[in-house]
Amino acid sequence: MTQIMIDWSLPEGQELVAGVDEVGRGPLCGAVITAAVILDPARPIEGLNDSKKLTAVQREALFPVIQERALAWAIGRAEVHEIDQLNILHATMLAMQRAVAGLAVQPDRVLVDGNRCPVLPMPSEPVIQGDGLVPAISAASILAKVTRDREMQELELIYPGYGIGKHKGYPTREHLEALRTLGATPIHRRSFAPVRSALETMPETTTETAVVLLD
Repeated sequence: MTQIMIDWSLPEGQELVAGVDEVGRGPLCGAVITAAVILDPARPIEGLNDSKKLTAVQREALFPVIQERALAWAIGRAEVHEIDQLNILHATMLAMQRAVAGLAVQPDRVLVDGNRCPVLPMPSEPVIQGDGLVPAISAASILAKVTRDREMQELELIYPGYGIGKHKGYPTREHLEALRTLGATPIHRRSFAPVRSALETMPETTTETAVVLLD
């Protein structure tokens, strides 16, 4: 998904910077979602912050504002099978690359939240706690968070009984107990230890029943 404001210009010599952030490295299920955002200095957005420090209502309110006012934005993702194949770190880097590649305008530089960057065709640098320091990264964190949260709400309807819509796939007590009793769904990351452990300790008959019910 991308959007760009067509009629815009930057002051001469001003660098075009994209902020990048991710959501979903820690959950036991679902894709890892990333976003890249190039903000328009002529159209500032009030209230930007680390998405974790905002309420769900605040994030939802900022989501369309960022999409409408940004010079460009894009969402990237890596699916569960890619996470299991590559590991979560490399899958996250891949999702970030996809977000940057999806921008309708190529940035001069990319700032990535955290302590490492994916390989990109333009200069990039990590910014520790950048989602609370760099407005473009804050905007990216909001887009990624809202996108993933909405997706997990939809997956709750497809795979009920796990509480996915509430905990968003994180390893809460409720989620771990559901894994032990219901088994893993197709959206669970089998390379993650709690999922693997739950599958190994389930009775064979229970596992077979869970597959029939959830597929």
